[in-house]
Amino acid sequence: MSSLFEQTYNPDVLSCLANLSNDEVFTPPELANQMLDLLPDELWSDPNAKFLDPACKSGVFLREIAKRLIEGLEAEYPDLQERLDHIYHEQLYGIAITELTSLLSRRSLYCSKYPNGKYSIVKFDGPEGNVRFRNVKHTWANGRCIYCGAAEKEYSRDSALEQHAYEFIHSEYPRKILNMKFDVIVGNPPYQMGDGGAQQSAVPIYQNFIEKAKELNPRYITMIVPARWYAGGRGLDDFRKSMLTDDRLRVLHDFPETSDCFAGINIRGGVCYFLWERDSHGDCHVYNHRNGRVNDAVRPLLEDNSDIFIRYNQSIAILRKVQELQEPSFGELVSSSKPFGLRGFFKEYSPKRTADKPIKLYRFGDDGFVSREQVVKNREWIDQWKVIVPEASPGGDEYPHLVLSVPKISEPGSICTETYLVMGPFGSELECNNVASYIKTKCFRFMVLMINNTQHTTKKVYRFVPQQDFSKVWTDEALYEKYGIDDQEQLFIDSLVKER
Repeated sequence: MSSLFEQTYNPDVLSCLANLSNDEVFTPPELANQMLDLLPDELWSDPNAKFLDPACKSGVFLREIAKRLIEGLEAEYPDLQERLDHIYHEQLYGIAITELTSLLSRRSLYCSKYPNGKYSIVKFDGPEGNVRFRNVKHTWANGRCIYCGAAEKEYSRDSALEQHAYEFIHSEYPRKILNMKFDVIVGNPPYQMGDGGAQQSAVPIYQNFIEKAKELNPRYITMIVPARWYAGGRGLDDFRKSMLTDDRLRVLHDFPETSDCFAGINIRGGVCYFLWERDSHGDCHVYNHRNGRVNDAVRPLLEDNSDIFIRYNQSIAILRKVQELQEPSFGELVSSSKPFGLRGFFKEYSPKRTADKPIKLYRFGDDGFVSREQVVKNREWIDQWKVIVPEASPGGDEYPHLVLSVPKISEPGSICTETYLVMGPFGSELECNNVASYIKTKCFRFMVLMINNTQHTTKKVYRFVPQQDFSKVWTDEALYEKYGIDDQEQLFIDSLVKER
């Protein structure tokens, strides 16, 4: 059997493809096999098990499943061709995301882009085999696709162009697409679609593939997707809740740095792959992967009946030590977004202070000045001491992180746009300086990082940070001593949070 595969394809081709795109990421064969290793061994010798990849790109998942079945079913079907015919006709199914990937997937699986051709290792009556592609159209309502959220102005195209309307998630009833029951649904779905907003804004769609897969009620689901869903946000809040409260999510492999999983690819917040098991319930086995090292723990996904997911297993012991003192949350001192009601693109300001615009405006780029009447909300903060921190976290996804940008003191007579969040107000400049010293510590930023895994920080990511006595300056040494954070835990914090 090995000689057949050695003669008909070169697996290095799919390894190369895995590095081509940051939009629709191709899966390396090694990674596909790591995901398939999550499935029970008895599947590979089950002639009745059916497998579906609903987002075929290179066909790597179906190809690697075929290799396992070819070995596992040898006793059931001693004749090689009979075994191949059974596996390819009765067990393996795919839905390609584009016409091009349908051809590529068939080439990977059948060793021919047309499985009714003479070079195919099995013969089908038609040119698709069991890997189908349909040029589905979006369904528009109010400028958006009702299924995936794509912007009509971007994706309403000539029928000859690729629509990126993926069949599996553009159907009210996905069971009708192939009209059969699957044991395993596996894949690496497309991650996002342009939504017509500024700066190439996009809406996530990978969660739709997982939700549609659950509707089919297979025995197992394993998919690899961006990890941003841990924090929820744009279109992901309901999905996040459903995943983190689902005790059938039995295994989670987490990669904060995408390059540890996909070489040469950077996806903000990292990626993860998981095993969902329909007939098994319990805590989740969480694996943290960083720089070739793995830390694993079996634990609940949500902490103490809260809505918080702690990404790093090693963080939990540190959090417990901090929470022992039962101090108020620093999050109580943090504003919501748009603290003064002014957007980041606000333009109605003066570059210089004038009699009618005396209030200093901190904004991205050059600061300006506005009138008191232009302040939409929290006007009572204008004449108080405050600390402001940029809402966007600095740097890329490499570790250690800075986590937060440098805080600024916002003096009486000043405000900011939504570029910043406001901490306070406080009673004096000295108190603000001490708050700023606290924000700059690794300990503070580590407590933020436990919740935040996206580029944007909101009030909720400060939930685990405790308030302090701000009559004095705070250092990491003082905080480590106060909370009993030992040397090993300090090294762990150092590995995640960069010195400022």
